[in-house]
Amino acid sequence: MSDWKRVVISADATIRDAMRVIDQAALRIGLICNEQNKLLGTVTDGDIRRGLLVNCEMQDSVARVMNTQPITAKLTSAREQRLQLMDKHDLLALPLLDEAGYLAGLETLHQALQPAKRDNPVFIMAGGFGTRLQPLTDHCPKPMLRVGDKPMLEHLINQFIKQGFHRFYISTHYMPEVIHNHFGDGSNWGISVEYVHEDNPLGTGGALGLLPKNLPNLPLVMMNGDVLTKLNYAQLLQHHETQGFDATMSVREDEHRVPFGVIETEEQLIVNMVEKPTFRYKVNTGIYVLNPEIIAKVKVNQRIDMPTLLEQGRQAGKRIGTYTSYDYWLDIGQMKDYQKAQLDIERLFK
Repeated sequence: MSDWKRVVISADATIRDAMRVIDQAALRIGLICNEQNKLLGTVTDGDIRRGLLVNCEMQDSVARVMNTQPITAKLTSAREQRLQLMDKHDLLALPLLDEAGYLAGLETLHQALQPAKRDNPVFIMAGGFGTRLQPLTDHCPKPMLRVGDKPMLEHLINQFIKQGFHRFYISTHYMPEVIHNHFGDGSNWGISVEYVHEDNPLGTGGALGLLPKNLPNLPLVMMNGDVLTKLNYAQLLQHHETQGFDATMSVREDEHRVPFGVIETEEQLIVNMVEKPTFRYKVNTGIYVLNPEIIAKVKVNQRIDMPTLLEQGRQAGKRIGTYTSYDYWLDIGQMKDYQKAQLDIERLFK
């Protein structure tokens, strides 16, 4: 979008001029405009090549080879609409017009496929001992155990990066230097990473009190660092904001089938019989969205678990909601989970 003015070409330019602009800008398109910035047409390498094949000369006006009826979109159009247009017409670039019909931008396929940048902070809990995965965790914090060719924490951060997140905070306790040495300040991934350290374990919510006070005034995504998931965090955030929640817990539906007939009685009399019933529950995934007001309730070095924090908010009149996810999710708490993750990683996280 910021480079589109580099490919604007005057209506009296020659084909040679157009070729020079297209080559220098490397956007594979030129935008032919009049003095009022009204789009008259577009020109690509293909247009020029076809023109030369029908006896056009390099000094001829670019108007001889330009496409006078280019596909365009409004500047206010959604990214999905632009992608649909480019896919339908097999375009690599799409001129954008303002409400008056004047050229106002250029969307390229490469730009359109990039995730929207999200300034919401991401807070990842990575301080646990991982005792159930010993001896693997004797010399490595659980989130840094390798799943496939990367630590599970790196897989997790990569999923966030693919969805446009770039501001990360990691809570550490057990062997923090392993995490620090691997991720550093995040610059190798094109992100920023800051660390908070729990001198003593503060529960699943206490590390919130260690976060810097200058966080963006935006909902924060918080989760455990020993999870593999394909959760769509953008949809989670949208749900949180659309519903007007103060805090949102991501949940999954789980079910338990009783393999016997269940009998209900009152004073030893049977009042109901259900054959092999299935009970369904909503299970906490350890992924949350929290508004700044919820985070501010946690004091420095206060020990508190997330269910307690959310219940306190609920009793104080805050809107504490849920988001039901049907995406892949695996909590790597035991050896069998770690073994399953090794099998799933190649299939799901390419």
